[in-house]
Amino acid sequence: MKLLHALEKPFYAAVNPLVQRLIRSGVRPNTITTVGTGLVLVSAVAYATGHIRLGGALLLLSGVADTLDGQVARSGAMVTRFGAFYDSTLDRVGDGATFIGIGAFLLTAPDVAYRVPAIILCMVAILGSLLVSYARARAEGLGLDCKVGIAQRAERVLGLGIASLVAGAGPHALLLEAMVTLLALASIITVVQRFVYVHRHAGLVDEALEAEELMHAEAVQQAEEVRRVKHPRLDPFAKGHSSG
Repeated sequence: MKLLHALEKPFYAAVNPLVQRLIRSGVRPNTITTVGTGLVLVSAVAYATGHIRLGGALLLLSGVADTLDGQVARSGAMVTRFGAFYDSTLDRVGDGATFIGIGAFLLTAPDVAYRVPAIILCMVAILGSLLVSYARARAEGLGLDCKVGIAQRAERVLGLGIASLVAGAGPHALLLEAMVTLLALASIITVVQRFVYVHRHAGLVDEALEAEELMHAEAVQQAEEVRRVKHPRLDPFAKGHSSG
């Protein structure tokens, strides 16, 4: 979202002193990632036990940790392939745990309106959040930078975390159910947006690869022709050459 993009620079400027302090202290990005995931898991337990505001606060803190690990890795020259894999994998754990915690609350809490549909929506939200991340990862594996969509992870964490912290579950858990519904719908829309983006741009990547392969083949052919001119005796088809 444009609003979040506008807030990125001020936020990074605000946390930069903390980032530098973490780097000087020798804190590794993977350690921050692990702490962030721990906060998400505790947040999920808080949601499941009905402590919705606490769950929202912990979820927001985990989002801060999720940005710090990347900043520390880049600013401290500690970017690794395993670190990227580790961060992405634990993010998926966090996505699933959050909605599992909410689903557990909706399943066990008394006086919950629309209990069964809300639990089903939690399942849809889990699937949607995983598909959003998978679509981006698969697209990047094909050479496409697929960061499009209305509900990337930051938007989901902020939306759910702030609503939970400010208002809790709401009467009959209706507010929490509304947030889950919105996030599930937004995730589905984001998956569709990424499908459309990849469909539109994959052809361009294919054309670029074909052009590169053609240029490579032409370069090889030209090099072979030069070799034949300089060393005609090495050409098995040269005039007068006998293979015995």
